[in-house]
Amino acid sequence: MPQDRQWPESHSEQTDVLPVVPPHPEGGAEQHGNEHAQHGNETTQHIPQTPPGPTAQSATTQDQATQHFTPQGQAPQGQAPQSHPTQNFSGQNFSAQDYPTQNFAAADSPTRDLRPVGEAAQATQATPAARAAQALKEWLRGKPALVTGAVLGALVLIYGVDLLVTNGDVPRGVTVAGVDVGGLSHAEAEDLLREQLEPRMNQPVTFVAGDVQDQFEPEQAGLRLDWKATLDQAGDQPLSPFTRIASFFTTTEVGVVTQAEPNQLENAMAALRNKIDRKPTEGNIVFEGATPVPVEPKQGQELEVERARATILAHWVSGQRLTLPVRSTPVTITPEAVNTAMEQIAKPAVSAPVVVHGEGADGSLEPEEIAAGLSFAAENGALVPKLDQKKIVAGVEEELASTEQEGKDATIVFDGGQPRVEPSVDGNQINWGETLKPLAEVLKKPDGRELTALYEKKPAKMTTEDANKLGIKEVVSEFTTGGFAADSGVNIRRVAEQVNGAIVKPGETFSLNGHTGPRTKAQGYVEAGIIDHGAPGKAVGGGISQFATTLYNASYFAGMTDAGHKEHSYYISRYPEGREATVFQNPDGSSVIDLRFTNDSPTGVAIQTIWTPSSITVRMWGTKHYDVQSVTGDRTNFVQPQTTDGPKENCVPSDGAPGFTVTDTRIIRDASTGAEIRRESRTVKYNPQNKIVCKKRDD
Repeated sequence: MPQDRQWPESHSEQTDVLPVVPPHPEGGAEQHGNEHAQHGNETTQHIPQTPPGPTAQSATTQDQATQHFTPQGQAPQGQAPQSHPTQNFSGQNFSAQDYPTQNFAAADSPTRDLRPVGEAAQATQATPAARAAQALKEWLRGKPALVTGAVLGALVLIYGVDLLVTNGDVPRGVTVAGVDVGGLSHAEAEDLLREQLEPRMNQPVTFVAGDVQDQFEPEQAGLRLDWKATLDQAGDQPLSPFTRIASFFTTTEVGVVTQAEPNQLENAMAALRNKIDRKPTEGNIVFEGATPVPVEPKQGQELEVERARATILAHWVSGQRLTLPVRSTPVTITPEAVNTAMEQIAKPAVSAPVVVHGEGADGSLEPEEIAAGLSFAAENGALVPKLDQKKIVAGVEEELASTEQEGKDATIVFDGGQPRVEPSVDGNQINWGETLKPLAEVLKKPDGRELTALYEKKPAKMTTEDANKLGIKEVVSEFTTGGFAADSGVNIRRVAEQVNGAIVKPGETFSLNGHTGPRTKAQGYVEAGIIDHGAPGKAVGGGISQFATTLYNASYFAGMTDAGHKEHSYYISRYPEGREATVFQNPDGSSVIDLRFTNDSPTGVAIQTIWTPSSITVRMWGTKHYDVQSVTGDRTNFVQPQTTDGPKENCVPSDGAPGFTVTDTRIIRDASTGAEIRRESRTVKYNPQNKIVCKKRDD
């Protein structure tokens, strides 16, 4: 290498070393200059040639945009210098030793020679460097494969060395759970991973899912690392040269391979869902007493279980907070909408009472009563007030009850033993639907908070016209029983009064317990004899079973359909065997044993009751459609009684009676033709009536 080579002081002065070709024959420079003149789109480099010696280095002038090289000699007289971009050449020193090369400082942009064309051509002809540059350019144009081959050869050499050195190691740039194991052997990688990851395996894992942040315990989820599979997943150095080159500049997180106990993991995922999942909460307003309280909207979210499970299994030992995916359910009410409803509706609504003016009396809806009946619903992005009419009415109806009149149903009365329709009376009641229509607007007002009650006629359930159409004109059946005790007679008389005049419309089912309601002292009933678990006893309302038996037989012979009844547990001689009934109810009036029958005829039936101190008669009026016959079979399967001690309180002694089985058959015929319509049989098993012995208190 020549000793006087000039090295660049900066990147912008980097030099190129080019071979110099001896000067062209005479005239060659001019011809060469003409060639360059023909290529307007190419940057031409003109190198002025000066003879060796003290004047070999040309004086230069330079500005910021271009670098101008002007020989010390002047341009030919009469020729204006031409402006061409030029390149700066640091001193050109040609000697016998370094004649073949020239040092070029790299320029940031191509320049042109600014001298006149003739002078430039003359200078070029006299400069060996120009001919050298052109020769090198032509030489390189013909040999691109040589340059490419040199580059590829260098890359192959580097690839071979890298392949030899790193074969079998973990790929360069690989991280596992954030731990860089790239380039390590598998054994080294496992040691490093165990050192870094094992402490994390017993630490709680923090996660965020939507707006929920919490932790879970890996041990409780049954999670542990599979070290071998994790290292296998990290892999070996790849053979691809492109992958190897890329690995110098990139990193790849491969994650870990996790073993999990299935049941524990599923339980852990279920526990996560309990923490994360929630239904959307729409913005709303609720009331605490008379105070409105805003409910902020909150969108719903649901854990995406499969994706969350994959995230946990791959990254639970990363030491980083995990982000678990959730599906969000949006809400339609914004906080602004809640605030609007608060200020414009809720607060004004309970700011003062609302007065309801009735006919002769007023009622007042207090703020607490308004709040109880006011709620909000989400509609089209806004909170819309909803009024619960039943709750609003409950706050004021008692004060206005005196302004209303209940309707009176038409009834059947019996004058001189004949039925007659007692006309119905329409009621006069508040139409709450119409009355409360303006309430929503009234509630927004700070004053003038008043309503006027609107009334309407309320027809009776059974109008006079309806009663006259029932066809109640003749007796269709009648039945009488007697022989009851005086205390039982009081109760029989009371229940007869309640049932007298009852109407059973076509298709209706009559219920004795339902018609009378509770039978207590408050309703006029007294304590009398009953059968308690197969033994005689006493209770308020005792003796009603005799009325039930009488009513059952009247319905039986009227052709009514049995809708449910129950016989006494043992036979009572004053009743027809196999054709009697008992009833029982709890003190609150709820039914235990009831008597029910259905009117299947096309006309109505009215029930008349006739009581005497010794008997009770039930007569049914209507239109006669059926003739009914009862056929009672013989008693069979007798069972003899046993002797038992009676209860300590209210004991009634009894001689007892045998039990037996009997069958009753009802035959129903058409009243006009006598044709049999149907027959029904019912078999009843009576228990023996044990002999009851009542012991004295001192026994």
